Amino acid sequence: MNFISVLSCLSLLLAAAVAQAPKPCVSPLQMSGGLTVMAGNGLFMSTGTITYDAFGQRMRVRNYGFSGNQTFGVDQLMLFNQKVYYEIDWSKLSCKKKALDTSFIPMHVPSDAKLMGQVFLGSSSSFGMGVLVNTWYGDLPHNGTYTSVFTEIGCIPMTYTSYTPESGWITISTFNWVVRKSNPIDYIPPFFCAKSKLEETETPDTVFTALKSLAVKTKKEA
Repeated sequence: MNFISVLSCLSLLLAAAVAQAPKPCVSPLQMSGGLTVMAGNGLFMSTGTITYDAFGQRMRVRNYGFSGNQTFGVDQLMLFNQKVYYEIDWSKLSCKKKALDTSFIPMHVPSDAKLMGQVFLGSSSSFGMGVLVNTWYGDLPHNGTYTSVFTEIGCIPMTYTSYTPESGWITISTFNWVVRKSNPIDYIPPFFCAKSKLEETETPDTVFTALKSLAVKTKKEA
């Protein structure tokens, strides 16, 4: 009877552990993958690659964008520890240095994020047919809001959606993540960025508005 009692207690403890609500998490410290960005009510869309290094708090995004029948290149180096990011134009060998709001870094679930729910993407009927994910939401600067979807196992980011009255809706989807060391050269600004001075703005860009503003700006210059 004692053995059965012990098994029963262990079963109850295991069930309680499984039933616990998901908690905010941190993604692997170094990753690379692909992403797509959609903004402007679907008028602007880009796709490309992303690398992330949590040790140096930095991220590199290389995108090719589409707007109507026009295409444009997007290359951004975000240095969260310096609160700046670079817009790099390789065709003109030019570079702009701008302020970056670091209150929201997209590679983790903020500690103040609220859980919206947990679901399977795909199917839970059989192994390998779906993935268990958690959806979180919270506030952004300038009266903004966001939702983000992370895998339950591994804390891998999948989608982000943000809204601010000024920028509207922005959706970022990621895929094909690989957990590995990044190339340090990815996080060094090109030589022609050395003379770039920080542009003065009323409010610094977030990750979301930086990606959108570059797409819109490039479309206007095309």
